[in-house]
Amino acid sequence: MRNIIQKGAQAMSILKALLASYIVTGILLFILTLLLYKFEWDEQMVTAGIIVIYIVSTFVGGFILGKLKQVRKFVWGLVMGILYFVLLFLISFGVYRSFEGNGTNVITTFLLCAGGGMLGGMLA
Repeated sequence: MRNIIQKGAQAMSILKALLASYIVTGILLFILTLLLYKFEWDEQMVTAGIIVIYIVSTFVGGFILGKLKQVRKFVWGLVMGILYFVLLFLISFGVYRSFEGNGTNVITTFLLCAGGGMLGGMLA
């Protein structure tokens, strides 16, 4: 029974970190939208902004999860970054009903998410 409770608490900490990451993502995307509207940025600026959002969001989630776990924080941050990417990928697939972009973009996004989460966990 104790093992089940521990696993439930573990899942809740991961969900809290993921939720925090997606809240940060939403806020930063809103800010990016306002900046895009105000300054009429080109596609390169928007792409750079999205990359920064991926890194910052996964960093925050990895940092939170690292603080909650207190052991092997970088691993938990990495797990959080990977889960963030998986959820992002599934949402994108659900919306577009196909894979958008090429394999290089998908791998790059995965590495950015995993690296941002791991860095957040390391610095927790």
